Amino acid sequence: MSDTTTRALSLLNLLQTHRHWPGSELAERLGVTERTVRRDVERLRDLGYRIESSPGAAGGYRLEAGSAVPPLLLTDEEAVAMAIGLRVAASQRLVSGPETTITALAKLEQVLPAPLRRRVNALAETVQPAGLNAGAAVSSDVLGELALASRDHERVRFTYTAASGEVTRRRVEPHALAPADRHWYLLCWDLEKDDWRTFRVDRLADVEHTRVLFEPRPLTPEQIEEFIVVARSWVRQKVEADAVMELPLDVMREYFGQWGQGAEAEDDTRTRWPVGGADWRETMYGLMWIPPGVEYTTDLQEPGRSELRESLERMLRAIDAPPPPPRGAAPRPRTPTPD
Repeated sequence: MSDTTTRALSLLNLLQTHRHWPGSELAERLGVTERTVRRDVERLRDLGYRIESSPGAAGGYRLEAGSAVPPLLLTDEEAVAMAIGLRVAASQRLVSGPETTITALAKLEQVLPAPLRRRVNALAETVQPAGLNAGAAVSSDVLGELALASRDHERVRFTYTAASGEVTRRRVEPHALAPADRHWYLLCWDLEKDDWRTFRVDRLADVEHTRVLFEPRPLTPEQIEEFIVVARSWVRQKVEADAVMELPLDVMREYFGQWGQGAEAEDDTRTRWPVGGADWRETMYGLMWIPPGVEYTTDLQEPGRSELRESLERMLRAIDAPPPPPRGAAPRPRTPTPD
């Protein structure tokens, strides 16, 4: 690096540390003349830094905010502090736009020297914000690699361990990272399944960059949110059942959209769909989404089966009974009981 470049960077570092610097003091700090300071200030202005100068005995220079963010110079301690802060914000979802936090963290850690990275790892392990529930442990390296691949539209491979324990190797086009219910999820296009898939990041390992770029498929924020909602619900429930409906798999998937995940063809005309919830009421709510007129059977177990039957029978009696009087109407006279 040339002396001129080194001096300009030193000047920039000084301007970032104080609100105002007299020209004579800058010259003394840098070991140059005030004329050289003025030339170096002009070089920084050419690079996009807004530096205000004021004449006179009390005059000097100060760095102002511009219309765009120019490169920053950080000391080792500042870089470590920023990396730890970004890790905490990312893991605890303290800020909006979590994918921005992860991308910023990935960019910073990508350029940290090995000794500083070790300091960040050691200190971050001891930083536990109070009052926040942590989710499953997620590797910041994995998050960073996925964030960069999503930003750069680069295909990646990784090893995924499903909730069942099945281990598979996946090849995907990463689209977005999103936190939900104390977990991180990767939304991506699965090249083997030829469909969208959502993966829990804490179950990901061995991320491999392929250096193959792709054209991202369009998705609205609402669609991304729906994918994540479905992924959050795709966990083992207290009450689970299968519904086998008289509907071909392709027709069923067209009707249910992302909520049809997990459905399998029973045969050419029937589809098996897992449904569940915290209790039989939530399971019943899921069954109610089966299209009108489509017959189905379910293997809902006891006691949920009996509880559901009793509730439905009582509901049918209420529907078949005469409606109650309108609100505010005089009550109907009771029929006298004979002696």
